Amino acid sequence: MQTYPHLYKNSLFCLKQTLNKEGIPGIYRGSLPACAAVVGETSVVFMCYGLCQKAICSLFRVDKPENLTTFQNSCAGGTAAFFSSIVLCPTELVKCRVQAMQEAYGNELGSVKKVGPWQVTKNLIKADGIGGLFQGLTSTWLREMPGFFILFGVYEFCRQRIAPAGVAKEDIGPVPTLICGGIAGTALWTLIYPIDVIKSRIQVQSMVGAMPGFGATFIKVLKTEGLPAFTSGLIPCVLRAFPANAAMFITFEWTKNHLRAIGPR
Repeated sequence: MQTYPHLYKNSLFCLKQTLNKEGIPGIYRGSLPACAAVVGETSVVFMCYGLCQKAICSLFRVDKPENLTTFQNSCAGGTAAFFSSIVLCPTELVKCRVQAMQEAYGNELGSVKKVGPWQVTKNLIKADGIGGLFQGLTSTWLREMPGFFILFGVYEFCRQRIAPAGVAKEDIGPVPTLICGGIAGTALWTLIYPIDVIKSRIQVQSMVGAMPGFGATFIKVLKTEGLPAFTSGLIPCVLRAFPANAAMFITFEWTKNHLRAIGPR
């Protein structure tokens, strides 16, 4: 819906058309690179988030990361996203191309079925070299850095506000943590979704012809399709964002606490 909004009038229509043409496997197209993208991005962003928190503590003479302000945590998250984007871009490029293969090549479904993530990766490297895997990296930075600034900022803000008097935000419990993570993820995708639309256009449509940069693509979409094009597919994205980010943060907090408990004293 992001890349070819003229083909699908709404999310349910898109789902129905996909099931009619490709069956159940069609709605899972690109799931392998999508999983690789999530694993790679999440592991790198949380590792770098911790390192960036420590760097900010040293810079502003804060005794420990737990005492950083919401803004300082936001800055740590945005900076961490710079590094995770480098890992994310190649896997997301492959995911976007695999998912949009049907639309990009019309009705050549027989050939589309034979092209999986590994073949797309090999074709990219063969055509453009290793650098071809980083098409859309600038757009990824433009999405991820402000996005994770928002994500960690909203998450920390919600934890501070939801914590009862005299209770540390780290001790609010699993259900409040799930809620804070879900709200943060929803805020992230709602605010950065137009940037994601442009990134997806660049990464997908470049496989059938050269695409201009972020600014030129933005202006072209705005002129030819108007503002509604920047929200095409937003509803399913937000519906996914709440549970996905709730699960991500509760897992992060549980893992962090567990590692601290079993670590050296």
